[in-house]
Formats: sequence, structure tokens, C-alpha cells
Amino acid sequence: MRKWIPLMMLASAQFVMVLDSSVMNVAISQIVEDLNTTISGVQTAITMYTLVMAAFMLLGAKLGDILGRNRAFAIGLAIYGAGSLTTALSPNLAVLLIGWSGVEGFGAVLVIPAIAALTAASYEGKERALAYALLGGVSAIAVAAGPLIGGWVTTEFTWRYVFAAETVVVVLILLFRGRIPQAAAALRRPKLDLGGVVLSAAGLGLMVFAILRSSVWGFVKPRTPPTINGTELTPLGFSPVPFLVLAGLALLGAFVIWEQRRARLGHDQLLDTTLLRVAQLRAGLATLLGQQLVLMGSFFVIPVYLQVVLGLDAFETGKRLIPLSLAMLVFALLGPRIAARRSPRTVAQTGLVAVSVGAIVMLATLDVTLNDTGFKVALAMIGAGAGLLASQLGNVIMSSVAADKSSEGGGLQGTAQNLGSSLGTAIIGAVLLASLATGFSQRITDNRDIPAAARKTIVANAEDGIDIVPVDTVEAAAVEAGLAPQQAEAVAGDYGDAQLEALRLALGAVAAAALLSLWFTRRLPTGALAGLDASEPGHPVGAPA
Repeated sequence: MRKWIPLMMLASAQFVMVLDSSVMNVAISQIVEDLNTTISGVQTAITMYTLVMAAFMLLGAKLGDILGRNRAFAIGLAIYGAGSLTTALSPNLAVLLIGWSGVEGFGAVLVIPAIAALTAASYEGKERALAYALLGGVSAIAVAAGPLIGGWVTTEFTWRYVFAAETVVVVLILLFRGRIPQAAAALRRPKLDLGGVVLSAAGLGLMVFAILRSSVWGFVKPRTPPTINGTELTPLGFSPVPFLVLAGLALLGAFVIWEQRRARLGHDQLLDTTLLRVAQLRAGLATLLGQQLVLMGSFFVIPVYLQVVLGLDAFETGKRLIPLSLAMLVFALLGPRIAARRSPRTVAQTGLVAVSVGAIVMLATLDVTLNDTGFKVALAMIGAGAGLLASQLGNVIMSSVAADKSSEGGGLQGTAQNLGSSLGTAIIGAVLLASLATGFSQRITDNRDIPAAARKTIVANAEDGIDIVPVDTVEAAAVEAGLAPQQAEAVAGDYGDAQLEALRLALGAVAAAALLSLWFTRRLPTGALAGLDASEPGHPVGAPA
């Protein structure tokens, strides 16, 4: 039992890191009231937290090599704990932005790569596979448990208690961190590549920022674009999002060129770009990105259905997600056993197919009243698939890099997670909002129970974008706009039908994304992972050449 104490501590840190965002999402209303701010202000804090983690994850990984992984883990936790306490005591939005988005975010970029590296240093063989499976399961459960924990604490007490509790957990981990084995120190302490930090942070930050803002600005077609001196920024008639993404990719291309030049000159690099030539690592990172995309896409759609269509509160929503959480944990723990008999590739492919089938089952049973059996079956399948994926990908990624590159492997893993999460929320959210606007406009256009002038006005407004709200809210707004009760009811009916259809299409997009992600699994190992073959440096056993 004692040998698993380090894993319990690392898993506790992982749980706290992942729990944060999902708790913040369900506590938005109370935070707005407590801090006398706006929903957009709190959403900015959420965006900035993700942005900081995505932009500086590679820096956090390299600092782990410079400081030592155990020290980086401890310093990161201390920073994170200070940020959590600042967040809990925030008197206004500015302090929340500093404490949560800034301080916690910077703490997380030190801790997350260190967790991956310390796990690799603490366990070997089957134990390492089980350790990564448990960490993956804990991450997935934290995403699912966030609405349950955050909803209950927010409803019964205050959202501040969640962040205060995080501080206590961090202090406990720091007090007992001596139980975590010391990772081997680097033979030479590398120097920080400041040019690489600037280029990678700017490229990743710009991409993630654009992706996260796409729900407001529009993904391709402008929705509510940013303005400068009253002039909308719509280059060539498009949303600025694709241009910012391209600019981010260009900066990342410059980063790779910069790193390769430093390697030729014999200078220290932020990232050893030769790692990206390892087929197993690329496959693991790409599949992880796909996993996070479909998982966070699911967690965008399902709460919308439960809260907006069915009218459940955050706590009830969390309870409804319990089958998904349980399935994740069970199949995350079963994954290594299945992989030992089959292969990591087979397990990952089975997981993606299970997520896709689960999304299709939910799509087929979605209605204004809950189909309890169909919903639970769908959740269990999505959870089982996510658990199988989580059981393999951490081990696949970290087994594809040498021990002295484990921090960089952890940094790449954290970057892929954040990119996938951002893409999942943005792409699936864009599908949902675009489908809702299109479907609602079409139904209103064809509905002769609504006056022609009102139809024209509603369709024009829908073209500028439409929000996801309860049907009753739409009916009340229609009455307030001057429509007769019967006409307002007709508008609300069209909106409700369009909303359900949009949710089905979004779930279809989740299923399609899971199936498309099967392409990334082609280079995953076809045999049991056994670490690195000493006779062939950098090439992992079990990975196709």
C-alpha cells in the first residue's frame, strides 16, 4: 500500500487542477452577484485561466528541468495554493483575475508537467501503466464531478469554500510531499530559452484565445466581432478567428525553426523538436487532443440539455452525470489489463468507438422529457470510452520519451490537453449555436401563425446570433415585444424545436469527431509498452516505425 502513497498525492494534485474550471463554470451566477460584476467578466477570467495554461505549459515543463521536478512540483503547488486562497478571498473581479487566472494558472503550468514526470520516475512497467490510468481516470472524474461538487457547495454555502478547500488540500500535499521519490537530477542544469518562450507562448496563446472567443465572434462567419473605434474587425468579411489561428500557427512555425537553429548551434532549447519525429509520441498527443475535444464537447452539450431544456439546477445536473463518472473510473482501471491482452491501440480505438456510439444513443433519445434509460446508457458508454482512452494515452506519451525528457513529454501532454479542451468547447459550441440560429430562422420563416413583420424582425435578429435560453424565456420576451400570447407561444415552440434539433446535431458532431480521431490512432503501439529500447534511443518498444 505504501508504494501507492506517491500516486495518491499526485492524483490529488491532478484532481484539484482539473476540478477548478468546471467548478467556476457552475458558480458563475453567484460569483457575479458576490463580486458585483458581469457574466462576461467571469467568462473572461475562465478564458484567461485556460489561456495562461496553454501558453506557458512548455515553459513550466522546462522550469521542471532547471529547478528539478520535485522542487518545481512543490513551488507550483505553493503558487497554486496562494492563488486559490486569493480567489477565495476575492473582493472584486480584478483580484479574481489575478488570483485565479494569473497566479493559479502559473502554478498549474509547473505542477501538471511535473505530475507526469514524477509518475514516470516513481513507477515502472505494469505499475506505471496503472498509475497513468488512474491519473487519467481522476482527471475525467474531476471534469464530471465539478458540477456536482461546485453545484452543491455553491447552492448550500458559497463558491468561495471550494477554493478555500483547494488551499487546504494543497497544504496537505506539501506537508507530505517527502513521500514522493526524488526524481533523478539532470546532469547539467539547462539555461532558459527566452526566445523560444516568447514564440511558443505567443503562438499557443493566440490560437487558444481565438478558439475560446469564437463562441462570441463567430468561428468563420462574424457573429459579434470585436470593434476598434466603432469599426467591426471582419477581415474580408470573415470573423477574425481563422486569421488569428493562422497567425498563431505561423508563430509556432517560427518557434520550430528557432529551436532547430539553437540545436544546430549547440544551445539549450525550450523543446527538443526531435521528439516530434517519434511516431508514438505524435500519435499519443494527437489522440489525446481528439479525446479532450470529444469529452469537453460532450460536457458542453449535456449540461445545456439538462439545465436549459429540462430545467435542472447545477447540483441536479451533477447527480445526473454520476453514471458517466463511474464508468470513467471503472474503465480507466480496466484499460491496462485489456491493453496487456490486446494493445494500447485497440483499447484507444474501442474507447473512441464507444464515445461515438454513446453520443448517437443520446442523440436518438433526446427529447423535452428525459428518456432515463437511454440517457444513462449513453452516459455510461461515453464514460467507458473516455475511461479507456484515459487509461492509455498518458502511458503511451510518457513511454515514448527518454527519462531525461519526461518533463518535456509532460509539457507536450498538458499542451495537447488544453488545445483539445479549447477546440471541443469552441467547435461543438459553434455547431450548436449555428444550428440553433439556422433552424429557428427557418421555422419562423415557415410559420404563418406569426405576423409577417414579426417574422422578418425575428429572422434578422437570429442572423446576428442567438443565445441558448429556456423556452419560457423566449415566450416571455416575445410577449414583451408586443406579440399576442398565442403568437408568442408559436415563437417559443419553434425555438424549442430548433433547440432540440441543434442539440442533436451537436451530439452528432461529437460522434463524428470521435470517429475521425480514429485516424490519429494508427501509430499507437500494437504491443505492450515496455519503455524505451536501449539499443535504439528514442524509439519506443511496441510502436510502429
